[in-house]
Amino acid sequence: MAAGNRESLRGVIGLELLQYFMYPWNVKQFDAIKSLSAMAHDGRLTLLRRLIQSGPDGVLAGELASFAGIGATTASAQLLVLSNAGLVHSERHGRQVRYFADYENMRGLLSFLMEDCCAKREDICKPVAEACCG
Repeated sequence: MAAGNRESLRGVIGLELLQYFMYPWNVKQFDAIKSLSAMAHDGRLTLLRRLIQSGPDGVLAGELASFAGIGATTASAQLLVLSNAGLVHSERHGRQVRYFADYENMRGLLSFLMEDCCAKREDICKPVAEACCG
């Protein structure tokens, strides 16, 4: 980041916050917190798990709402939170919206959480990885 840009940002977001985001591990941690916070809700977790199970075909918004037993407006709001956290994305086809799990971002989250896992003890880490990924 150029010094001039850094100076102009300092007044907008504050020096402490700017310094926080200058280090890549803080950005990863911030992204992880955002993702975990989005999942920390029963309805959102239900929607996310259904999208994960659906694979690359995704699920129509109305089907997701029916599956979760919630209204379309509520589902839309919950999916927006998941989308803002980078866990899902959508495609619009006319009047229909199809949602998909963002597997790449979820892999990144799991990698971040498992980084330096268990003091590098394979007897602990390997079963966790196998349970997750087969």
